[in-house]
Amino acid sequence: MIAIAGTIGTGLFLGTGRSLAQGGPASMLICYSIIGFIVYVTLLLLGEMATQYPVAGSFNAYTTRFFSPAYGFSLAWNYWFNDAVSVASDLTAAQLVLQFWQVKHAWVVSALFWVFLVGVNALHVRGYGELEYWLSSLKIVTVILFVIVGALVNLGLNPEQEFIGFANWRIAGAPFVGGFGGFAQVFVTASFAFGGTESLGITAGETKNPSKNMPRVVKLVFWRIMIFYILTILIIGLNVPWNYPGLSNRSTTTSPFTIVFRTAGSNAAASFMNTVVLTSVISAGNHALFAGTRVLYGLSVTTPRQAPKIFSWTTAAGTPLPALLMTSSVSALCFFSSFIGSGELWGWLQNIVGVSNQIAWLSIGLSSWRFRKAWIRQGRSLDELKFRASWTWPWGPPFVIISVFTLILIQGWSSVIPKFAPLHFISFYVELPIMAFMFIAWLYFKRPAPHDYLAVEDAPLLQSDDHISASSVTAITSTSLRRSKFHDLVDVDSVDLYTDEYMEDERDAAEEDEVAQRLKSQGPRRWLWSLYYWFV
Repeated sequence: MIAIAGTIGTGLFLGTGRSLAQGGPASMLICYSIIGFIVYVTLLLLGEMATQYPVAGSFNAYTTRFFSPAYGFSLAWNYWFNDAVSVASDLTAAQLVLQFWQVKHAWVVSALFWVFLVGVNALHVRGYGELEYWLSSLKIVTVILFVIVGALVNLGLNPEQEFIGFANWRIAGAPFVGGFGGFAQVFVTASFAFGGTESLGITAGETKNPSKNMPRVVKLVFWRIMIFYILTILIIGLNVPWNYPGLSNRSTTTSPFTIVFRTAGSNAAASFMNTVVLTSVISAGNHALFAGTRVLYGLSVTTPRQAPKIFSWTTAAGTPLPALLMTSSVSALCFFSSFIGSGELWGWLQNIVGVSNQIAWLSIGLSSWRFRKAWIRQGRSLDELKFRASWTWPWGPPFVIISVFTLILIQGWSSVIPKFAPLHFISFYVELPIMAFMFIAWLYFKRPAPHDYLAVEDAPLLQSDDHISASSVTAITSTSLRRSKFHDLVDVDSVDLYTDEYMEDERDAAEEDEVAQRLKSQGPRRWLWSLYYWFV
C-alpha cells in the first residue's frame, strides 16, 4: 500500500493537468508510456540487486558499493533533497486544489497541513503507517471510480448527452501542443508522477523472505500502477480539452479528475472529487516527509558519517526528530507562492523533483551495469542470482542510462527555445552542478579508507548482529577502489560479491512449501486459496 501511495499521488491527480496543457493529449499518453517502460526496466534492475543483497536503506547503498562511493554520497543527499522539496511541492499543490472553492489565504491552510504532517510523523511510526494506509486505500478506490465515470462521460453520460470520443484530440492545437518543446516538457512531469517506485528498494532489508517476495513486488506492484496510469491518462486526454480554462497557468492548476466529474453534470460530485484530490496531496506529503526523514537519519549514522551527528538523535519512540524538523523546514518554500503564484511555483518544484527522480533511475542503471559486469568478470554463474530479469541482459542497464540521460538533457528544451527563460532553465538543471560539486567535495576532502565505505544502515536487518560485525566490514576491500584524482570508481574485478547475500531462512522455506501445498489442493479450496493469494 505504501508503494502504491508513494507513486499515485499529486503527479497523477494534479500534474496531469499541467502535462495536458503543455503537451496535449497525444504527447501526454506517449510520454507517460515511455517513462512507464523505462521505470519498469529500472525496477527489474533494482530487483536483481535488492533480492541478492536485501540491505536496509536506499538504493544508494548499491551505488556506493558497485559504482562510486563519492557518487553514492552525492546521490544520497540528492534523494533527501528530492523528498524535502516534494513536501514543499505537495503543500503548494494543496493551495491549488483549494482554489476550486475560492478559499482566501489558502497559504494558511497549507501551514495547518504542514503542522499536521509534522505532528503525525513526530509520533510513533504507527501514526505514519495508519494515515498512509487509509489515504492510499481511498486513492485506489477513487482512481477506479474515475475510470468508470470518465468512460461513461465519454460515451454520452454528460449534460449535452453527446458522444465525445476523440473530439478533444482534433481541436485546434491538438493532439500535440507546443511542438517538440511541449512534447519534451511532458517528460519531466511524467517523471514527477512516477517518482516513488524506486522506494521499493528502501524496504528490501525489512522484507520477509526477499528472494521470493521482492521479485513479486517488482513485477506486480508496477503493473498495478501502470494500469492505473495508462487508463487514467487516456480518460483525461479524451474528456478534457487541453485549453480548458484554468487547467494550468501561472496562478492556478485544476485537477482533471475534478473537471471530468463536473463534466458529468454534478457540482457536488466534482466537489467530492476535489476533496479526495486534497487528501491525496496530504498523503503524498506524508510519504515524502517520512522517506526524507529516514534518508537524512541514515546519512547521519553511516561510517564514515555523511551528515551531522545531531540528525541521528531519536526520541524514546524511535522517531528521528531533528531529521524530521530539518526535512520539513524546506517546505517553507511553499509560502513564497503568494508572491509568484502557486501555479508557477508548483511548476518549478515539480521540475526539480522530476529531474531528481530521473537521477535516481540513472543511478540504478549505473549500479546494475557495474554489478552485472562484476558478476561476470569474477566468474559467478547467472544461475546463482536469486532473481534475474533474463530478457534485460545485457541491454537493460545501458538502455536505462542512455534513455534517462537523454531525457534529462532534452526536457528543458522549452526553457531555451524559442526564448531563454532563466528560472525555468534553473528548475530543470540546477541539480546537475550541485551533484557534481558534492561529488568533487567528497572525493577530494573526505576520501576515507576504502573499508569505511560500508554504511551501518546498509547492514542487513534480517541477520544477527554477530554476523554484521564479522562480515560487513569486508564489503569493499582495500583493492576494490581504483585510486585516481578524478574518480573513485569501484573495481569490478575485486569488489566483494558475497557479503550480505541473502540466505533463505528455514522458516521462510516452510511457509513457501505451505503455500505451494495449498495451491495444489483439490476442490474448491484450491480456487479460494488462489483468489486469496492473488488479492493479497
